[in-house]
Amino acid sequence: MKSIKTLTLFLAFAATPAAFAAGSMDGMDMKPSAPSQQTPQPVAAEIRKIDAQAGKVTLRHGPIANLGMGAMTMAFPVKDRASLKDFKEGEAVSVTFDNVDGKPAVVEMRRR
Repeated sequence: MKSIKTLTLFLAFAATPAAFAAGSMDGMDMKPSAPSQQTPQPVAAEIRKIDAQAGKVTLRHGPIANLGMGAMTMAFPVKDRASLKDFKEGEAVSVTFDNVDGKPAVVEMRRR
């Protein structure tokens, strides 16, 4: 029981600086970050769904630095629709994303 109280007290003190830091951001401009001008790099992902007819793939992916996107699960159009026939749901892939016609898209996808 004493260890639970100690852990609770430790977590309360550990969270305190984060609470103050969050409070000090009042009045700051909190616009979403714009995509950086970084070169597209492959990102680890897992195929969740393939819609070959629409030319889209739903991916659970890590952060995409060149698009300023965090890790999430999202559907993306695929530049080369025909390549979707070479993949199946549940596969681990390495994906390169970029803006195509002003929208995030898969420009290359390979098995890991």
